[in-house]
Amino acid sequence: MHYIGIDIGSTAAKVYVQGAETAWRFSLPTGWSSRETARLIEQQLRGEGIDVADKTHVRVASTGYGRQAVEYADDVITEITCHGRGGSRLAGGDCTVIDVGGQDTKIICMENGAVADFLMNDKCAAGTGKFIEVMANRLNVELDELFSLASTGTVLSISSLCTVFAESEVINLIGAGNRREDIAAGIVDSVAAKVAGMCAKRTVAQRVILTGGLAQNDFFVETLGRKIKRTILRHPDARYAGAIGAMLTAQRRGERGERGG
Repeated sequence: MHYIGIDIGSTAAKVYVQGAETAWRFSLPTGWSSRETARLIEQQLRGEGIDVADKTHVRVASTGYGRQAVEYADDVITEITCHGRGGSRLAGGDCTVIDVGGQDTKIICMENGAVADFLMNDKCAAGTGKFIEVMANRLNVELDELFSLASTGTVLSISSLCTVFAESEVINLIGAGNRREDIAAGIVDSVAAKVAGMCAKRTVAQRVILTGGLAQNDFFVETLGRKIKRTILRHPDARYAGAIGAMLTAQRRGERGERGG
């Protein structure tokens, strides 16, 4: 039996496959169409000998921004549930999961293996990966380079809570002749501060794990950890937390004999 979790985010799709004895994962850019991305995932799975149409031996659960586009999914699950379950699995128990995604940021409090509370910022790009992407473009650097610059800079204040106004602040800082390193440090600090502000509205556990695309960035993890006064757990599969949570849901429902839906 293969249980498969598919997390189609706004910028990248993540897939986690649990077989009888082994597990593996892969990712690809979401591109302009989630439906096309879902078809590409199906093709890649077929190349690995997995037929998603075989409902006797395969169960698929989808989550994320493009979850409804996975037409062959047996289960369609909310992001909060999947990121919570996946993050809890990676953290080794109850925890607070912080997911900084491309379009939104989620704070998920896990207790006794279930979502006890959560907060989601999906109304504004500030405090998300999209904000950093926009600012990197304004500085004419790649994302990795922005973080590299930030690690050697001195934080310049970027106080606007709106991405549009914050971009204007950055333009003014550039025009005033400030160093790119210092502007980059201000950008990263601004995102971390907004995420920390969300955390302040919830009771953050001692055990915290960061998921999403920024989870592998040492500088961001350290910056956020200082602001929330926690040592943030690291895991090589943190980017796949949503897909892992979807897989766990598919597995749980499959083992219980529940019908897809």
